[in-house]
Amino acid sequence: MERIKIKKLLRNIPVQAIKGNKDVEITGIASNSKLVAPGNLFIAKKGLTVDGARYIPDAVAAGASALLTDLYDPFFPQITQIIHPDVAAIEAAVAKEYYGHCSDRLFLVGITGTSGKTTTSYLVRHLFEKLKEPCGLIGGVEWVFGNHVFPSSITTPDVLTNYKLFYEMIASGCTACAMEVSSHALEQGRVNLVEFDVAIFNNLSHEHLDYHKTMEEYAEAKKKLFTSLKPSKDAAKKQFAKTAVVNADSPYASQMIADCAVKVLKFGIDQPCDLRASNISLSSSGMEFDVEYQQKKCRFKSALIGRFNVYNLLGAAGAGLARGFALEEIAAALSTFSKVPGRLECVPNDKGLKIFVDHAHKVDALSNVLSTLREIVKGRIIAVFGCGGNRDQGKRPMMGSIAESLSDVAIVTSDNPRNEDPEEIIRQILSGFKDSRKACVIVNREEAIQRAIQMAKPEDVILIAGKGHETNQIFSHQTIDFDDRKVAQSACS
Repeated sequence: MERIKIKKLLRNIPVQAIKGNKDVEITGIASNSKLVAPGNLFIAKKGLTVDGARYIPDAVAAGASALLTDLYDPFFPQITQIIHPDVAAIEAAVAKEYYGHCSDRLFLVGITGTSGKTTTSYLVRHLFEKLKEPCGLIGGVEWVFGNHVFPSSITTPDVLTNYKLFYEMIASGCTACAMEVSSHALEQGRVNLVEFDVAIFNNLSHEHLDYHKTMEEYAEAKKKLFTSLKPSKDAAKKQFAKTAVVNADSPYASQMIADCAVKVLKFGIDQPCDLRASNISLSSSGMEFDVEYQQKKCRFKSALIGRFNVYNLLGAAGAGLARGFALEEIAAALSTFSKVPGRLECVPNDKGLKIFVDHAHKVDALSNVLSTLREIVKGRIIAVFGCGGNRDQGKRPMMGSIAESLSDVAIVTSDNPRNEDPEEIIRQILSGFKDSRKACVIVNREEAIQRAIQMAKPEDVILIAGKGHETNQIFSHQTIDFDDRKVAQSACS
């Protein structure tokens, strides 16, 4: 990234004052003092628990050449200080200007919903790549652009990271990006000024109520993605009408699009919609179904399993249609998609057992995965699961109830207990069982997985749920290496 003078950076951004040299050049932007490099602009914004102004001395010591803050700091008169009463409100504008409005040059697909965001984002990227549209990816598993792949620890990154990723995507030749957009990100402004071309809504179920408090608040947070859609002013993009792609079978569909100012494309199975799946055939090796769109019918085939993945495929297909691809070429491209890390991922093993690892740590996700396996299993379903600490406690008994009703053997164990007592989390899960004696409690997750494998027969299916692609386990006092897939493979050897 080139250097840019403060006066050029702020030419279209109103601020209260600029104290110091307006001709100073900045070499980058950081809102974390630990990431400040010499010549950077340090954004000292107020967070949920910490005021960034506390870290101004650290940023200056690291070589920051300018500050964006709400109050002038007299202890650093040698540093150019940009004053604005609400730093967070202009952070996105500063980032967008610094990175050359690169997000406007990408066809951006934002995906939201309680479940399915990751799978749908991978499907969209695969679809666009197959149809000669280089596509980046931003999500909870990894960030991808060109030949570069970086592991991710959060569904939607912060504002500065997003714009930097868009810049890197343009630099690596991408023309599109598939991006997971969480409710937290929408509430906290992490995608401010990001002009999505397509927004996909998958579903909404009980989750994150420790943050949003009610389902209504949760739904309103998701809705922000769709109210942000505005008809394009960019002549190059006007040929592709901005589109809201919405699951018509969700009871929240009408709420998502109530104030939407762009074209709406509804997809589904049961309700009337624009893009509809029918004649669905599911098996342990994949699925086939017909898709009807504008009086055309096309057969879709996929290696993904489960009815819920029909919706994910339809959402991705909707994004492809919005981009101008034909239904037939969309079907052909999606048929070559194989898997998503940690999403009903089959674990190869020496015992020949059917072992699946899935990230299902939410009520709806666990229900979907177990229901899917119920349709294809000949023997028993052995479910190993837990619930994360410092997260929505209300879902814990619901997860227990689902595991009791949809699996034959429920082994309740630890997930990421974080700062909570693992045994107390398990007790709350067990409160959802009609008969808690049906649950097998093994607090140690490795031992729980080993026990599931020991009791499994060839016709059974083992589901290890909750962590999926994750490669560590988080406790209050330490974080350890832990990969469900590797643990299961080791237990089988």
